[in-house]
Amino acid sequence: MASSNRKKAIDAQSIISKYMEYVLENDGYPVSVYKFCKEIKISEEDFYRFFGSIENLTAGVWNAFYKTTVDVISKNSEYPRFSSRDKVLTFFYTFFELLTLNRSYVLFVLKPQNVPFKNLEQLKDLRNHIKDFAGELIKEDNDTKLYNITKNPVSVYTEGAWMQFLFILKFWVDDSSPSFEKTDVAIEKSVNTIFDLLDNTPLNNVLDFGKFLWKEKFMWN
Repeated sequence: MASSNRKKAIDAQSIISKYMEYVLENDGYPVSVYKFCKEIKISEEDFYRFFGSIENLTAGVWNAFYKTTVDVISKNSEYPRFSSRDKVLTFFYTFFELLTLNRSYVLFVLKPQNVPFKNLEQLKDLRNHIKDFAGELIKEDNDTKLYNITKNPVSVYTEGAWMQFLFILKFWVDDSSPSFEKTDVAIEKSVNTIFDLLDNTPLNNVLDFGKFLWKEKFMWN
């Protein structure tokens, strides 16, 4: 019976939590699945039920951030009635609030010299999630438009949503303002600018967003 209870206690989220603690407490990544499992007192069999490798587990943390964000916003009964603009704002605000709760871990794994595999491979699955999220919103908006010429190309704007996320992520990493309030401003201005572009009324907000970036000296730092 004890073994059965132990099995039930082990799930993907518990392994992710232990992994994040391990990385921060050891100031580095596990050198092998074997040593990590030994450290957190689970079997390799338990580990491989959920993750194929340490790299896969690292990507899994970002997937968990995404899933948690979606779970949180879906509990808001008003969310389905939000405009696409407000849905994106809600998503980004919630996602970056979650990142802030885990800032020490996120900053560590995003340091180029610490990333254990080339580039940002750990964000590959998250990229697909965000593009899918944005794609559904674009499709919903396109369905309300009468003429094909006014519809927005899904592939272009889903890739744009990913680039926008990377921009906000970089801004958040560098943000030292109280409560990361400048990141909130960056989210608001960048999302409004994108949707103004979609609505073909961009000039004022594009200029406003540009001024904000220049003021923060973000683009070229």
